[in-house]
Amino acid sequence: MDLTYSLEDLAFRERARRWFEANTPRHELTTLEQRRSWHRTLYEAGYVGMGWPREYGGRDATPMQQAIVADEMARVNAPPTINGLGIGIVGPTIIVHGTEAQKQRYLRKILSAEELWCQLYSEPNAGSDLASLRTRAEDRGDHFEVTGQKIWTSGGLIADWGLLLARTDPRVPKHKGISCFLISLRQPGVEVRPLKQITGSAEFAEVFMTQARVEKSDLIGRLGQGWEIAQTTLSYERGGNSLARVTRYAMAFRQLVESTRTLRRSGRPLLDDPVVRGRLGRLYAELEVQRYAALRVLSALEKGESPGPASSITKLSYSEFEKRFYEVALEILGPYGQASSGLPANLTLPVVGSSGHGNTWPYAFLWSRAGTIYSGSSEIQKNVIGERVLGLPKEPRADRVKV
Repeated sequence: MDLTYSLEDLAFRERARRWFEANTPRHELTTLEQRRSWHRTLYEAGYVGMGWPREYGGRDATPMQQAIVADEMARVNAPPTINGLGIGIVGPTIIVHGTEAQKQRYLRKILSAEELWCQLYSEPNAGSDLASLRTRAEDRGDHFEVTGQKIWTSGGLIADWGLLLARTDPRVPKHKGISCFLISLRQPGVEVRPLKQITGSAEFAEVFMTQARVEKSDLIGRLGQGWEIAQTTLSYERGGNSLARVTRYAMAFRQLVESTRTLRRSGRPLLDDPVVRGRLGRLYAELEVQRYAALRVLSALEKGESPGPASSITKLSYSEFEKRFYEVALEILGPYGQASSGLPANLTLPVVGSSGHGNTWPYAFLWSRAGTIYSGSSEIQKNVIGERVLGLPKEPRADRVKV
C-alpha cells in the first residue's frame, strides 16, 4: 500500500474535513434514535461501508480514502456508527459467502442501519472452544427450527437480526456439523435478556431461542460449512474492523492530552511534566503502530485477500495495547481518572472507548479488560498464531488424543 498522499487524496481529505466539521453532532448521542440518525447521516454522505462494492451501496473507496475518513472522524471526535457489527463483520461475511439474493436483501439495510445486527456465536459452555456449541438447527422441510442459548452477545438488546452458528449434524466430528444462518430476533421463540457488567451498563445480552424459525433461504453457504464461514467472520472481527477501532483510540488519546493540559500540578499544567510527556509520547508511538497495522489489513482486504489466521496477530496486538493505554491514562490522571462523577466541568469530556460509547475514564478502563477475552481470548490468539501462522505443533488437548 502506498502511504503517500496524492493530489486526489488531499482534495478528498479537504472535502471530508469540511463535511465533518459542519455535520458532527455537538452533543452526546444518548438515545437509540439519535445514534441511528447520525449513522444514516454518515451513510447518506457516503462514509459508511466505503470499501463495499458500489452495487451493494458501497463506494469502492480506496484504503487511503477510508483511512482519511477515520482520521477526520478522530480529529473532530465524531461518534461512531451504530451498526458496527453489521458493517464490520456480518456484511463482509455475506459479501464473501452469501447468495446474490442475500446480498440484495440485506446489505443496503445494514449500511443504512434500517436493520441492526449482532453475532450469535458464544454459548455458556462454548466460548473459547466455539466448536463445542450445542444450539441446534433442525430441518423441518421448508425451514429450520432453532433451539438453544447464546451468551455475551454484543448489541443483542438493539439487534433486529443475528448471524448464527448452530449444530445441524451431531453425528459427525464437531467442526463439521455446524452451519451458519441469518436469523430474525424479532419473532416468537426468541428472548433477549441484558447482562449487567462490571461497568454498570449492559452492552451484552444472552439470547434464548426456542423453536425459532430460520428460512431455508437464510442458510449462508452450504449445510455443514459453518465452521469455515466462522473463520472468515472471526478474521474480519479480529482484523478487518481494526481501523475503526484505532480511530476510537486516537479520539481517546486526544481527550487524554486535553485533560493533561487542563489539570495542574504545582501550579503548572500536567502536560509540562517531562515524565507525563514521555508516557504520552510512548502511547502515541504505540498508537501509530496500531494504525499502520490496521492499514496493512485494510490494504489486504482491498486486494481481495481474506485477513485469515494472521488477523489473530492484529487482535492480540490491539487488545493488549488497549489495556496498557487505559492503565497509563488512569496513572497519569490520578484520582481524576478514577472518578465517574463530580469532576470539574473542564474534565468531563466523554471518553470514547472501544465500546463505541462516550463515557468516563474508569468505564473505558474496565471495558478494556474485555478485549483480551471476546472474539477469542489472548491465549486463543497465541495458539492460532503458533499453530496456523508459524506452523508449530498443535497444543495437546483431550479431544485431540487418539485412544
